[in-house]
Amino acid sequence: MSTFPVRRLDVAVPSASDFRQRYEAAVPRVPEEELEALVRNGAAWSEITELIDSAAPHGFMLFTENEAHPLFRRAGDQAVCYWYLMGNHTIAERMYRHDPRTMLYAPLRTVIWENEAGAACFSVDQPSTHFAGLGIPEVARVGVELDRRLAALLAFLGTDVPQELLSS
Repeated sequence: MSTFPVRRLDVAVPSASDFRQRYEAAVPRVPEEELEALVRNGAAWSEITELIDSAAPHGFMLFTENEAHPLFRRAGDQAVCYWYLMGNHTIAERMYRHDPRTMLYAPLRTVIWENEAGAACFSVDQPSTHFAGLGIPEVARVGVELDRRLAALLAFLGTDVPQELLSS
């Protein structure tokens, strides 16, 4: 059993709806059909890397997305919540080769939410805090790289960038 601290980052955004549109434009969906075709045809890792790099202009892609609020509104909840799995196969592989447990934290789980009072946030656990918890220096270094990539994405999206992403 292992215990380690994880830092959650909550970044204020003007509105969940507006930020969601910009986020989904900057972080496109995984090109699943093309990726599956490459794997099926026995493509070299370099071909897969080329596809992923071209599909992820800011280093990340969306693996899945979901809306929590339509279901929870049935229980009377009024908050808005969109959640995502965001990541990059080629970055994840650089950690996976050292320890498959990295898949506990890759892809990253992100949430865009708005409470009943209208305050909106983008929330994510700081990648380096998860990956450092495995105690593998090579994995921890990639976690810090993910912090930097997340900081660059947030800057591109016009939000404040948490200092923790820049100082890890």
